[in-house]
Amino acid sequence: MKPSLLILAAGMASRYGGMKQIESFGPDGETIMDYSIYDAIRAGFGKVVFVIREDFAEQFKSIFEPKLKGRIQTEYVYQHLDAHLDGYDRLSTRSNPWGTAHAVLCARDVIQEPFAVINADDFYGRDAFQKAYAFLSQQCSAQNYFIIGYQLEQTLSDHGTVNRGVCSMDELGNLVGVTERLNISRHAEGVVCDDGLEPAHLQLSTIVSMNFWCFHPSVFAYTHRLFQEFLQARGKEEKSEFFIPLVADQFIHQGEGKVEVIPTSAIWFGVTYKEDAPAVRSGIEKLLGSGEYPMGLWK
Repeated sequence: MKPSLLILAAGMASRYGGMKQIESFGPDGETIMDYSIYDAIRAGFGKVVFVIREDFAEQFKSIFEPKLKGRIQTEYVYQHLDAHLDGYDRLSTRSNPWGTAHAVLCARDVIQEPFAVINADDFYGRDAFQKAYAFLSQQCSAQNYFIIGYQLEQTLSDHGTVNRGVCSMDELGNLVGVTERLNISRHAEGVVCDDGLEPAHLQLSTIVSMNFWCFHPSVFAYTHRLFQEFLQARGKEEKSEFFIPLVADQFIHQGEGKVEVIPTSAIWFGVTYKEDAPAVRSGIEKLLGSGEYPMGLWK
C-alpha cells in the first residue's frame, strides 16, 4: 500500500492576516500546497488527505479537486473543536483549534497506512518527499518514526519572529527531544530566542522541525491517549495547544520507540507574515527557471 500525505490546512493564520493556505504563489495560481502535492506524487505517494475547517470546505475543494482528479486519491477531514474529546466538557468560550497533533488525530478514520504530515503553508522541496517516501515504504514501523530536519538558518523570517521546534539528537542521529522555542529572530549579534528559556542565542546550524513527520498508523491510538491526558491537564486553558512535537517527545521518553532525524538538502521557505509572500514567489520563480517544476504545474 502506498503511503499517504496528510496536509494540515485548518490553521487560523492569525499572524498572516488571511487564508494563506489557498493564496496563489505560482504563475498559474498555484498554492504552496500544489508544489508539495506535485512532489509527493512524483515521489510515489498514493493519497493526499487535507485537514481543513468545515466552513471553507466548499471553496477549498473547488480549488483542488479539478487539479488532482485522476492524479492522486483525495480525502477531506474537518478539525472540529469537539472531535475526540470523549465526553470532556470544553470551555464554551474556546475558539482556537486544539493544535497540530489534534489535527492529525482528526484523520484517524481515513488513513490506515504509513503517512507523512506537513503544513499547508510551508514549501519543503523534492528531496524531502523522496526521503519521506523511501522511509515510509521501507523502514516505518510502530516503533520507528521519522522527521525531516532543516537548518534553523533556512527557516527564519525577515519580517518578524517565528516559533520552531528545536531538535536534540543522540550520536546515532535519533531524536532525543523537541523543544518548542518561541519568538525567534535574527539580530546583529546572531539568532535570539526571546521566550525566557536557555540558551537565549541559537546557532544558525541548529536542526529544527518544520512539521514534516513520518508516522506508522499506530500513532493514532497513541496520540488519542495523550490527548485525553492533555485535556485533563490543560484543557481549561483558553488557548492551550496539543502539538505534534509533544507526541514525539512522549513517544521517545515513554520507551515506545525511536524517531530518526533525516537532514534534507531541500530548500525550505514559508509564509508566516504577509511580508514573506514576495520571497516565496521569488523562490518559486527560481525553481521554475531551473526546471525543477514545469511552468504549468497541472497542465
